[in-house]
Amino acid sequence: MALNSTWSLALGVAFFGTLSFIFGVIAENKKPPFGTAIKGKDVVICKYPSDPTVALGILSILALVVSWVVGHAVVFYPYNGKSVPRETLFRSCSLVVFIFIAELTSALALIFLAWATVTEGLHLSRNVHHNLSTDCPTAKTGLFGGAAFIALDATLFWLVCQMLTLNVRADFLDEDQDAKGHYGQVYGTDCDAISAPNKA
Repeated sequence: MALNSTWSLALGVAFFGTLSFIFGVIAENKKPPFGTAIKGKDVVICKYPSDPTVALGILSILALVVSWVVGHAVVFYPYNGKSVPRETLFRSCSLVVFIFIAELTSALALIFLAWATVTEGLHLSRNVHHNLSTDCPTAKTGLFGGAAFIALDATLFWLVCQMLTLNVRADFLDEDQDAKGHYGQVYGTDCDAISAPNKA
């Protein structure tokens, strides 16, 4: 059951992280390089082709956030019905380093995706310009694509965190079992030593 839960969380991270990457790449490919300038009286109206860039950007952000949340569950989810203390998890330097990198890359991907999506939305909604020399720009080229690849990197880092977490949990539970076994053995020996004189 614990193994199934572990694999389910891993698949959740991989699925939503990959989904965020795919949506981001498609948004980059669908985004028009610029709009068509229609000159009026003292204004320029930018006409943009109908495209799903903003919607794809929002979907990419949502998928990234879900992957990020599941990534945290991967680290702190109880294992075999037992919770491992956080201080035990954070004793592993490699786990702490990869959690930091995963958090950083996730935050960067979210910032860049939000930046590209909001910028594109503003260009589409505010399409009347008093600057007659405007060239009707769109979101900066490569922003969606770069954010998508950062989101994919974050997904891979969260999966590495899961593997490191499993190692820390297994070591902790093995030590816990060994400690209980030793205590039980001492207790049994003491009882035998106490009962031996009574029988004599």
